[in-house]
Amino acid sequence: MIEQEGRTRFHDVAVPVAGPEDVRIAVRHVGLCGSDLNTFRGLNPLVQLPRIPGHEIGGEVIAAGASVSPEFRPGRRVIVMPYTSCGHCASCRKGRTNACRYNRTLGVQQDGGLAEEIVLPASKLILNDTLAPQHLALVEPLSVGFHAVARGRVQKGERIVVLGCGMIGMGVLIGAVARGADVIAVDMSPEKLALARRFGAAHTFEAGKEDIVAKVSELTADDGVDVAFEAVGTPATFTQCVTLAGFAGRVVYVGYSKAPVTYETQMFNLKELDIMGSRNATLEDFHAVIAYLEQIGDKADALISRIMPFAEAEEALPFWDSNRDTLKVVVAR
Repeated sequence: MIEQEGRTRFHDVAVPVAGPEDVRIAVRHVGLCGSDLNTFRGLNPLVQLPRIPGHEIGGEVIAAGASVSPEFRPGRRVIVMPYTSCGHCASCRKGRTNACRYNRTLGVQQDGGLAEEIVLPASKLILNDTLAPQHLALVEPLSVGFHAVARGRVQKGERIVVLGCGMIGMGVLIGAVARGADVIAVDMSPEKLALARRFGAAHTFEAGKEDIVAKVSELTADDGVDVAFEAVGTPATFTQCVTLAGFAGRVVYVGYSKAPVTYETQMFNLKELDIMGSRNATLEDFHAVIAYLEQIGDKADALISRIMPFAEAEEALPFWDSNRDTLKVVVAR
């Protein structure tokens, strides 16, 4: 549990109670997200402390309620969809339940999965006995990137830029490569850029050491990119996306800035840009990522920087906070 800014501790909590439509899950792997790290740093305005983090969850069925399909047999592995939807707000009425106005994501607006066991409705679980157990925890974060690619309407042959090669940015990169796009990846970490090339980036540039605008202009004969994705969460990268996008291009914001962003807005109009946000992921995105991970097999291990045993979970967020080039920390039990 994140007790307060900069401090995590083990706590005893009540055994969760399962209803007839619920499944008891033994948590096996939990990936830590940038939102968990920002909660630990005191920079996540959506979280009230104390909070149990963790929404990238793979586990095993312990028991299922009387109304749950017999498919949910004890021992079967599951992937968690950690979002909620009310079914009544404007987003839900439009079928965009991933953007529910009253969504309560595990580990953010409600306690998450970094626990010995959790209880969730069967409707929030995807059965999967094919993927390696540790890869179950990769599905949710990659799905967020795949959803952003869908929002950006990326097409074969288009050129895109991804600002930020953390796990969400890697999901954008992988999803865009899968659609046949030519991907430019930008990050401050040479290690992350090397991984981006391994997963299909055609070009990589190191932010802070290279003039990104000049490099992209040169690559595109000054046309700019078809779609610019922001997956960092700083004012500079928010505005840079508008600069990098070409005329009649698109901008997709996946991260969110922790500080106000100031724009010179004329380029919104002169370029006639489509500027959109992207939130969470849909069931379709989850299934697309599962299919991708099943296809690449052990290659997905490269997306996990470190696996820490549950007994050392108190140290997981402090470790990541001190090792900024880390892509993904997974806690295993």
